[in-house]
Amino acid sequence: MFDEDLIAKAETLLATLRARKLMLATAESCTGGLIAGVLTEIAGSSDVVERGFVTYSNEAKTELIGVPAEMIATHGAVSKEVALAMAAGALAHSRADIAVAVTGVAGPGGGSAAKPVGLVHLAAERRGRPPIHRECRFGEIGRHGIRMATIAVALEMVDGLARV
Repeated sequence: MFDEDLIAKAETLLATLRARKLMLATAESCTGGLIAGVLTEIAGSSDVVERGFVTYSNEAKTELIGVPAEMIATHGAVSKEVALAMAAGALAHSRADIAVAVTGVAGPGGGSAAKPVGLVHLAAERRGRPPIHRECRFGEIGRHGIRMATIAVALEMVDGLARV
């Protein structure tokens, strides 16, 4: 399911988190748990992967991690605001030190002119530090391609926060 490059990135991230004694939580929409999946593909990951939230529906975002329904209604589920709220919510509802969140349009349908297929908002937050956000426009590289590219960016973001 995951290519060797993605597994290598996950192994490196796990080693970084482990060395710094940091725990990670994920809040995933368009990746459907695959960020947690690639990390837990590696034996021994349980010492740094604290939990994962698959919040595919708007209701799940609200019920599981506290994203305000009004925020989703105002900005849409695929937005910077919601991604940041997802990361904050994952931290608030876990014992993790760092959380990463993703929400996007993986396609092949569901896109619009304003939010095309391949648009993904990612957010990561480390307790006590300001959150970070990235907007990626991967284009129509296929559902699998968008999800794998999103995972790679998410791992990079967490790695950056783990090293500060």
